[in-house]
Amino acid sequence: MISQELLEILCCPETKEDISVADQPLVDRINGRIASGGVKNRGGQPVTEKIDGGLIRKDRKFLYAIRQDIPIMLIDEALPMDQFGSP
Repeated sequence: MISQELLEILCCPETKEDISVADQPLVDRINGRIASGGVKNRGGQPVTEKIDGGLIRKDRKFLYAIRQDIPIMLIDEALPMDQFGSP
């Protein structure tokens, strides 16, 4: 899991907005959609690898995946939240 110290210094690489840790029900919902082949990243590429967690931008428009305790803070790799329904 992401340490609190790291969480305090991380921000959205695009807007510099604060981020927060996604709750487990949301991570489970995203992984379910990934398993069914229904997820694309911001760059338009299909996402096939499940996530271990996520960091959500303050405006809740994008989620940055966490895999093997490493946050993937690349703009094109962000997952648009509108494909997962309401938070």
